[in-house]
Amino acid sequence: TSEAIKRFHEYGMFAKEKLFRYRRGSRMNLYELDGYEEYFYGYMVPTTECLKYFELEAYQDGFLLKMPSYKNPKQVAEFVKRPKLFQTLKEADQWGSTLEIDTVGALNDAIVAGRMNDIILIQEALQEKKISNIADEIIKNNKRIVLIAGPSSSGKTTFSHRLSIQLKVHGRNPHPIPMDDYFKNREETPRDENGEYDYEVLEAIDVELFQQNMTDLLEGKSVLLPKFDFIQGRRKHRGEALQISDRDILIIEGIHGLNKKLSDQMPQDSIYKIYISPLTQINLDEHNRVPTTDARLLRRLIRDAAHRGTIAKDTIARWHSVRRGEESYIFPYQEEADVMFNSALIYELAVLKQYAEPLLYAVPQDCNEYQEAKRLLKFLDYFLGIPGDTIPSNSLIREFIGGSCFHI
Repeated sequence: TSEAIKRFHEYGMFAKEKLFRYRRGSRMNLYELDGYEEYFYGYMVPTTECLKYFELEAYQDGFLLKMPSYKNPKQVAEFVKRPKLFQTLKEADQWGSTLEIDTVGALNDAIVAGRMNDIILIQEALQEKKISNIADEIIKNNKRIVLIAGPSSSGKTTFSHRLSIQLKVHGRNPHPIPMDDYFKNREETPRDENGEYDYEVLEAIDVELFQQNMTDLLEGKSVLLPKFDFIQGRRKHRGEALQISDRDILIIEGIHGLNKKLSDQMPQDSIYKIYISPLTQINLDEHNRVPTTDARLLRRLIRDAAHRGTIAKDTIARWHSVRRGEESYIFPYQEEADVMFNSALIYELAVLKQYAEPLLYAVPQDCNEYQEAKRLLKFLDYFLGIPGDTIPSNSLIREFIGGSCFHI
């Protein structure tokens, strides 16, 4: 590693030099192609002959690399323009510039220099300002129903609480309504290809009842809302009716919130849609990004272990199914949102490291999930750690590591 650090310095790859200065491993793999030496995170193909299908083109102020999907490895996937998502990513990059942290090496430098308290507070303030701006838009446009959707472990619950507080600042009364309470009774629930109940599909929701309830509430009617009993697999009623005034706002969180079919029979001018996802604004170095899915998986590993008693092996085993559901029911609708909220915190992986490593080390070597656990441990090895007690109690990351001031 020390020899590689010297070479990175000579090549002007200063982000890589910083990255490996803090890594504990004494050895690393350096790759060479036509005399050019580089390091890449992850597995490399043995020869460029394997890389037959790709396209590179100019896009916005950078380059777009188009590759095949895993479903069709011999055909370059069609590029779908997502302007709102791209703008959110650019905003994340600007936040990184504001904090003067764009790589893991820069983050580690900040930890060593004792700058993290200020960085944490500034990052939290940036997110709070964004939430405040969203609340301002909701009030300005007189929206009565807020639909919040996003992939697993995005921090939707904490975001909903913080948005509700900002709406209260405007003198409004937010009412949270869980989408899960509109699940159909178990005998009506669709099954997947394995014969298991599939709660990910829109057809598992009683859309007609949901739309009728929301419309009735907007019209000032008194509505007896359902409550889904997961043990019995049936809907019940809460026992008390809800009736709202012009100063009330309904906050609805669920994976299908952006799907037009969920709300197409409701008054469209009353609806405000929010997409939330942790879009990491930090890279390992100049040429290696931090995958958003890795950050979400680590969040989920920690939350599942702390709040659901699920071991890391089982969370990793289910992750493919979770991702498949997101690809089908969440990501295709993200551009339907009125606004996107980036729930990633630039410092969070340095915090998650302390909680995730013991869970990952406990994954048995003789199981299928071991290689993924090993990969994540290698990934976390690039980060110096930050103690969790430095994180504010209303932070989105508290939803996963515990200690939140909200009832989650």
